[in-house]
Amino acid sequence: MASYIILMTLTDQGVRSVRDTAQLLKTARKDLEDKGGKLKDFYFTLGRLDGVAVCEAPSDEAILGFVFGLGSTGYVRTETLKAFTTEHVEKTITHLE
Repeated sequence: MASYIILMTLTDQGVRSVRDTAQLLKTARKDLEDKGGKLKDFYFTLGRLDGVAVCEAPSDEAILGFVFGLGSTGYVRTETLKAFTTEHVEKTITHLE
């Protein structure tokens, strides 16, 4: 499965609903699992971002559906990064030589 890092910032609505965070995270985890993926880690952060999720999904389309679902809640804005393992990059670089 491919790995993704999702950077999140709370919207005004998300800040007003911060007490619901645990339930929202539980719902998001289930939604990603229903799409064949896995929420590996989630961190609340200080600074420019409010949260960072490390996920796996079977396809870009699956993660796209997940991220659109997150955004449609009105609680967060997201930026999604596709992540590559060191092993994957090393294999790719080897093929360049």
